[in-house]
Amino acid sequence: MHRRVVGVGLAILVGAVMPQVARAEGFAIGLEGGYYDMTNARNSAKAVFEGSAGGPAFGAFVRHGLGRSFFVGVGARMFRRTGERAFVADKNSPPFRLGHPLKVRLLPVYALVGYRLSPDSTFSPYLGLGAGILSYREESTVAGEVITETASKPSFHGVLGLEYGRGSIRFAVEGMYTTAPNTIGTSGVSKVYDESDVGGASVVGRIIFVP
Repeated sequence: MHRRVVGVGLAILVGAVMPQVARAEGFAIGLEGGYYDMTNARNSAKAVFEGSAGGPAFGAFVRHGLGRSFFVGVGARMFRRTGERAFVADKNSPPFRLGHPLKVRLLPVYALVGYRLSPDSTFSPYLGLGAGILSYREESTVAGEVITETASKPSFHGVLGLEYGRGSIRFAVEGMYTTAPNTIGTSGVSKVYDESDVGGASVVGRIIFVP
């Protein structure tokens, strides 16, 4: 009798769980492109990038579902911009560009855990939190000499997005906020402005492939 009760209970449990597993999203990959704004070092960025603190950003990601709502993912998003070295007397003085070419590249690589708010809907909002490593590279040419500065710092990320579609090809819009403290600020305009975090806000459009 007890075995029958246990057997029936297991059957009911399996019957309840299996549809949930069947609806769980598996592996997915995607590409993205949009705009990155160096919000946390805005004054320094505007000084060397001719009055603008941001520019185009491109990336790729991989994710895997954990049940119907949760998912994990890894990704990378690159920002690259060319400007000029600048001089600033103090925080309240306008920047003076020195004419020396300057290239800046930011490459955050991150992992995150996310949660879908409406996993069964065609329009599915989601949010997530994660951490990773941000690679910073700065290259300038002064009097024919190439000067390179690099740094790799821990980074932290928060995302909020909206995904559209239920098939093998989907689309999404995602906003991400990144912070990467103590990356710059030891010299140049960033030291004058007392800005050390190259993180900021980005908005990208995504195309997602679900095999």
